[in-house]
Amino acid sequence: MQKTELQKTLRALKTPENKRNFSQKYDLIINLRDLDLKQQDNQKDLFITLPHERGKAIRIGAIVGPELAQSAKAVADTVITTEQFPGLDKKKIRKIASTTDFFIAQANIMPEVAKVFGRVLGPRGKMPNPKAGCVVAPNANLAPLIERLKHTVKISIKTQLSIKALVGSETMPEEQTIENILAIYDAVVKVLPKETENIKNVLLKLTMSKPIKVVA
Repeated sequence: MQKTELQKTLRALKTPENKRNFSQKYDLIINLRDLDLKQQDNQKDLFITLPHERGKAIRIGAIVGPELAQSAKAVADTVITTEQFPGLDKKKIRKIASTTDFFIAQANIMPEVAKVFGRVLGPRGKMPNPKAGCVVAPNANLAPLIERLKHTVKISIKTQLSIKALVGSETMPEEQTIENILAIYDAVVKVLPKETENIKNVLLKLTMSKPIKVVA
C-alpha cells in the first residue's frame, strides 16, 4: 500500500455530504481472508507504536504500590494504589475501565492486581500487558512509557477477520494520518502467515461516513 493510494482515498472522503460541524475521526478497517482463527498461532494481540497521536486523548491508568505512587500521580491520568484496593468493587472498577485506554501496573503487586481487577479488565482486554511494557519495576520511570502509550494502538486478531483502528482526525495534517495508517498496515502484514495475501481489502471511513476502499 502506497502513500499516493491513501492520499486519494482520504480526499475522496472529503465530500460535501460527509462534512459535519465537528472534527471527525478517521477509522482504518483491514479485512482479512484465508486465515483460520481457530488455530492459536494465528491469534495475535499487537501493540503498535504510531509515529503520531491519533486525534483522541488516550488515558492511562496506573495501579501501583507505595514505591511508585508519587511519581505515577505526576504523569498518569488515574492512579490507584494498593491502599485503595479494599474499597474497590466491580462497579467502581468498571467506571474507571470505561474511561481508561491502557493500564500499567507494578510487577511485584501483579497477583493482587489480577485478583482485584482481573474479572473486569480481563474481558475488556485492558489488563496490564507485559507485551506493551505495561508491567513495570517498582523503581520504573513512568514518563517515557506513558508518552509511548499515548501513541500506541492495540490490534486484536482473535475473534473476527476484520481489524478496526482509529488512525487520525480531520484536524491533523494528512501526512500524519497516512503515516499512522502505514504503521498499522505494515505491522499487521508482518504477523500474517501469508502477509499481503491474507489481506482481503483495506477501507477508510470518517466517523459519520460509509467506508470506502483504498483507491489503487
